[in-house]
Amino acid sequence: MSRNPQAKGKLSLKEGSSLHAFQKVMKFIGRYRVHLVFSILLAAVSVVLQLYIPILFGDAIDGIVDKGQVDFELVAYYLSRILVLVLVSAAATWVMSVINNRMTYRVVQDIREKAIRHIQKLPLSYLDGHSTGDIVSRVIADVALLSDGLLLGFTQLFSGVITIGVTLAFMLSKSLIITGLVILLTPLSFVVARFIATRSFRMFHKQSETRGRQTAIIEEMIGNQKVVKAFGYEEKASARFAEVNEELKECSQKAVFYSSLTNPCTRFVNNVIYAAVALAGALLILAGNLTVGGLSVLLAYANQYMKPFNDISSVITELQNALACASRIFELLEEPAESPDPAEALSQVQGAVEVQDVSFSYDKKKKLIEHFSLKTKPGMRVAIVGPTGCGKTTFINLLMRFYDVDGGRILVDGQPIQQVSRHSLRRNYGMVLQDTWIKNGTVRENVCFGKPDATEEEIKKACVEAHSWEFIRRLPKGLDTVLNEDSLSQGQKQLLCITRVMLCLPPMLILDEATSSIDTRTELQIQEGFEKLMQGRTSFIVAHRLSTIRNADVILVMKDGRIVEQGNHQELMAAGGFYSHLYNSQFDRVS
Repeated sequence: MSRNPQAKGKLSLKEGSSLHAFQKVMKFIGRYRVHLVFSILLAAVSVVLQLYIPILFGDAIDGIVDKGQVDFELVAYYLSRILVLVLVSAAATWVMSVINNRMTYRVVQDIREKAIRHIQKLPLSYLDGHSTGDIVSRVIADVALLSDGLLLGFTQLFSGVITIGVTLAFMLSKSLIITGLVILLTPLSFVVARFIATRSFRMFHKQSETRGRQTAIIEEMIGNQKVVKAFGYEEKASARFAEVNEELKECSQKAVFYSSLTNPCTRFVNNVIYAAVALAGALLILAGNLTVGGLSVLLAYANQYMKPFNDISSVITELQNALACASRIFELLEEPAESPDPAEALSQVQGAVEVQDVSFSYDKKKKLIEHFSLKTKPGMRVAIVGPTGCGKTTFINLLMRFYDVDGGRILVDGQPIQQVSRHSLRRNYGMVLQDTWIKNGTVRENVCFGKPDATEEEIKKACVEAHSWEFIRRLPKGLDTVLNEDSLSQGQKQLLCITRVMLCLPPMLILDEATSSIDTRTELQIQEGFEKLMQGRTSFIVAHRLSTIRNADVILVMKDGRIVEQGNHQELMAAGGFYSHLYNSQFDRVS
C-alpha cells in the first residue's frame, strides 16, 4: 500500500478530472492522425447522407400534399435515391467502425507498452510502496476498460459532432426562427449532463481505486494460500475481502446511479426542444411561412440534432468509467522514474569496493544506516552478520544501487557508482538471494537468464557445480522441461538461482542467505562450489548461520545500522564481544 495514501488521493482529485484525463489520452490518439482524419471524413460522409434523406422524404410528402394525389414516379424516384444513400452511408459507417477499432486497440497497446517500460524504470521505493495487485489492475483491468470507453467515444464523438453541425446547417436552410429556438434551448442539455458527469467521475475514480485494492487482496491470498490455511486465516481473509467488496459495491452503485440520471434528464430536455419545434412549426404553417413537408423535415432534423446528446448520455457510464481508469493509468505513467543513467559503463572490474561514510533510510523520519564505511580489496570475502533489521540486506541494496544513498558514496575500483550506468554495475555482480524467482519457461531459459548465449557444455558444468543437475536430469525433459512457480520446491528453486551465478562467473558476488532453503548435506556440497567460485572474486556474504562464514577474510558485525565490530572469526571470538555472543547463541541449549 502507499506510504501516504491520503496525499495520493488529494492528487488524484485535484488533477484527475475527466477533461484532464481526456487530454492525456488524446496525446496517444494524436499518433494516429491519419486514422483519425479518415474516421472523421467517413463520419462526415455517413452523417451528411443520413441527414439528406429527410429532405428527400419532405419533397415526396410535399408533392403528394400539393397535387392531392400520389405521384408514383416521383415516389419511386425519391425512394431509389434514398436506397442508394442508405447503402453508401452504411458502408461508410462500417469502414469507420473498422478504423476506430484499429485505432483504439493500437492506442491501448501503446499505453500498456509505455506502462510496462515505465515500471521497469520506476525506483524500487515506488514498487515497495504499492501492492502488486494494484499495479497489475492499472495495467490490465483499467486499460481494458479504457479501450471499451474509447471505442464508444470515437463512434459517438465523431458522428455526434458532425451530426450537430450539419443538422443546424440543414435546419437553417428551412427556417431561421426554429433553428434559433433549438440553439437557444440546447445549453440546458449541457448544463444537466456536466452537473451529473462531474459527480459520477469521482465515484468511478473511487471504484477503480477500490477494484485495485480488491485485486491486491485476491493476489495476496491466492499467492500465499498455504500460509493462509496453515494459520487458519481463511475467515479473516474472507472478512477483509468482504469489506473491500462491500465498498466496491457501494461506490459502483453510486457511480452508476449518478451516470444513469444523465440519459433521462437529457431526454427530457430534448423532448422539450422537440415539442417547441412542433409548436413553432405549426404556428408558421398557419402563418403560411412553412409547409407540412417542411415541418416534417424540421421535426426529423430536431430528432437527428438531439440524437448525439442522447447517444452520449446513454454511454456516459462507460465513458466516465473509462476516463476514471485513464486517470489511474496516467498516475502510474507520471510517477518519477529513476534518475537518468550516466553514459559511462563500468568495465574490467577488479572488485575493489569502498563505502565512504554512507547514510540511508527508507523512511527519512526513521534512521537506519548511518556513517557506514568499508574498504575491501579485490578478491576479499566480506561477511555481514547481525540481528534481523540491522541493515544487512539494505546494505546489499545500496551496493547494487537498487536504492541511492542519502549521504556519502560507494565506489567500485575508484569509480562512484552514481557515475556509471546501473546495468554495467549490476552486470558485474552475481547475486543469490533467499527470495527465489523462477520465470515461466524451460529450465534452460531460467539457468541462462544472465548468459543467453551459453553453450550446452557450459550449462551442464554450472549445473553440476551448483549440484542442481541431480534433480534437473530427473525432470521429464531435463533442461527443456517447462517450469512454473509451483513446479519446484523452494530448495530446488534456490539451486537454480545458484546455477545462474555459476554460469555467469561475475567478478563480484553477493550471497544473501543463498542456501537458506537447502538441506545441510547439499549445503555442504554447494559450499565447496562457492569456495571455487569465490576464489579471486570480491564476495559479500549475508548469513544467519554464522558457522558458514568462519573462513571470511573480514566479518562486519552490524547493529542498528552501524558496524559495531570488524575482524576475522578468530579475532572476534577472542574479543568476546557482540559477535561472540551471536555465535555462541547458535549452540545454546533451550532449557
